[in-house]
Amino acid sequence: MIAIFFLFSAIIIGIDQWVKYWIVTNLEFGEIQTMVDHFLSLTYVKNTGAAWSILEGKTSFFVVVTLIAVVVVSYLMVHYRNESKFLTIGLALVLAGAIGNFIDRIRLGYVVDMIQVDFIQFPVFNIADSSLVVGVILIFIYTLFEERLKGKSA
Repeated sequence: MIAIFFLFSAIIIGIDQWVKYWIVTNLEFGEIQTMVDHFLSLTYVKNTGAAWSILEGKTSFFVVVTLIAVVVVSYLMVHYRNESKFLTIGLALVLAGAIGNFIDRIRLGYVVDMIQVDFIQFPVFNIADSSLVVGVILIFIYTLFEERLKGKSA
């Protein structure tokens, strides 16, 4: 059963890497392609930091932190596999996001970002970032409502 969640992570990683490849091969660095006027654009950006370019240029730090996170999250996925599907999906999404950006950092020395929301001032992000955020939200919700969610997912 746990293999399904690791497969789910692998599929998210594959989608993330495919979208990044498409962006790099079809857009010039810094090019903006409007998808939905005043709502969503694709913008090819290179990010050497985390969200909002925090810790820019600290690739070694991110590599070490990601390796630790991958080990810990993988352990938690296996250890809590029977706890809650809600928790396991959250962990699988965090794993996918961490590995998706890790691949870029190792391969390129930066992370390829491309999704830009145009109606608010927000950093450009990617599929891996989205996966991380949704995964953390699911884990947070699980921890808030652990007893109710355990009963429903059992």
